[in-house]
Amino acid sequence: MNKRLAVLLFLLLLAIAAYMLTGRPAQPSDEAVIARFTQIYHTRNIHNHTTWLGIYTQENPCDLWAIQEIIEEVRPDIIVETGTYKGGGALFYASILALLGGQGRVISVDIKPQFEEAAKLKLFQERVEFIEGSSVSEDVVNRIAAETRGARVLVTLDSDHHMAHVLNELRLYSKLVSVGSYLIVQDTAHNGHPLKTTYGKGPMEALEQFLKENKDFERNQGREKFLLTFHPGGYLKRIR
Repeated sequence: MNKRLAVLLFLLLLAIAAYMLTGRPAQPSDEAVIARFTQIYHTRNIHNHTTWLGIYTQENPCDLWAIQEIIEEVRPDIIVETGTYKGGGALFYASILALLGGQGRVISVDIKPQFEEAAKLKLFQERVEFIEGSSVSEDVVNRIAAETRGARVLVTLDSDHHMAHVLNELRLYSKLVSVGSYLIVQDTAHNGHPLKTTYGKGPMEALEQFLKENKDFERNQGREKFLLTFHPGGYLKRIR
C-alpha cells in the first residue's frame, strides 16, 4: 500500500469515526418515547375496543390497574363516577369492591343511560347506582352529597372534557373526597398532553387551575408507574 492510499484510508476512517460520534441521530428521551406510544395507542382506537366482563370501558389497562391499586389501598365505601357511558368503568370498580368484601358501591352519573348490557349483570345491579342528569346540576350534586355523608369516598371524573365543565366538577366533587382518598381527573392527556385533540382546553387545564385554588390535594405521579396513562398528573390525593 503506497503512502497516498494509506493517507486516504486513514482520512476515511477518521471521517467514519467522526460521523459515528457526531452525525448519528440523537436517541429520543424516555419521555418522548412514552408520549409517542401514548399517541399511537390512542390513535389506533384501542381504548374504544377494550372491555371489562364484556362491557366497553374506554380505558387503557395501565390506568385500570393503577385505579385498582388505589381502591385496594383506600377501601372506599362509595366510588363516585361522573360519565357512565356503557358502564364498563362502573362495573370494573364494582368488581374490585366486591372482591375486597364489604358493602362498597358505585354511584355513577350521566346525562342519559347507555348501559343496557351492563345493567343485565347481577354485579352491576347490586353494586352500581345510576343517577341521570348533569354531573354539575345542583340536584345531582346535593343528592350525591347526601348519600355519601359520613362515608369514605373516592371520586373519578370522566364526563364532559371541556375545561369549564371539568373545573366546575373539581370544585364541587373535591368536597366529597375523604382525606387520604383520591380525586381522579381522567383524560388529562388531551389537548397536547400528549394527545393531539383539537377541542381546546380540557381536563389538564382545569386541573392546573384547580390546584392553584385548592391546597388540600396533591398530584401523586407514582400512580403513573406503568408509563402508559391517559390521566397524566390526574391522580390527586387529598392530604388534608
